[in-house]
Amino acid sequence: MDQELKRYRNFLKDSIRKTIDFSQTDQSRGLPAPPLEKPYSPDSEMIKLKSLNWTEIFPLKLSEAIRNRESRRKYTGEAVDLTELSFLLWSVQGIRYIAGGHGFRNVPSAGCRHALETYLAVFNVENLDPGIYRYLPLTHELVMEFAEENLREKIIKASFDQFFTGNSAVMFIWTAIPYRMEWRYGLDSHKVIAMDAGHVGQNLYLACEAIGAGTCAIGAYDQEYFDELLQLDGEEEFVIYAAPVGKIR
Repeated sequence: MDQELKRYRNFLKDSIRKTIDFSQTDQSRGLPAPPLEKPYSPDSEMIKLKSLNWTEIFPLKLSEAIRNRESRRKYTGEAVDLTELSFLLWSVQGIRYIAGGHGFRNVPSAGCRHALETYLAVFNVENLDPGIYRYLPLTHELVMEFAEENLREKIIKASFDQFFTGNSAVMFIWTAIPYRMEWRYGLDSHKVIAMDAGHVGQNLYLACEAIGAGTCAIGAYDQEYFDELLQLDGEEEFVIYAAPVGKIR
């Protein structure tokens, strides 16, 4: 077998756990845990999201959402409203409660470490100016990161000219902050970060079905360009997954 293929296959296995000295992780050494969410400037523009009884607002049965789920790349151009966006964000990263320094969310994460941040490239969301936003799960708010000229075109370029990404109402973009997981698991962190991304992606698929929207998870993107577009350093934080969301017929 080609050695490069073998190396990548081994990444999928859990055999590395046998060789790790977990007594040397930063958690075991008594170093403080990294924050539950990325800090932001106190001068940032904040948008309060809706917190409602989602069962009453979007009563779609889980079995229907699972049966109807598919990757959707054609969107009507209709806007997503703030109630719908609030529900989607709550579904993929909403916090239920905090205990013992952990934020227990609506998606699972290895050791409850939740190494992901959720960014939005907003194109057509009611009452939101176009631009790049970030979700703050601790307070269920959005922080406006920055406006960006020609954002649709740049998102399309970042996704290797998959044009449907720029035709969406909003693009969900997940970044990884690896140290949140490395603090506890060291070299065993990176496989489970990828697994965590899969959890949030599936929740977005199912939540979209409840609001009459569609999504299509994006794993092919220009890593360096996307990181630069979101103003990330590409080392301590970088894009790991993305998914455009738009209304469907």
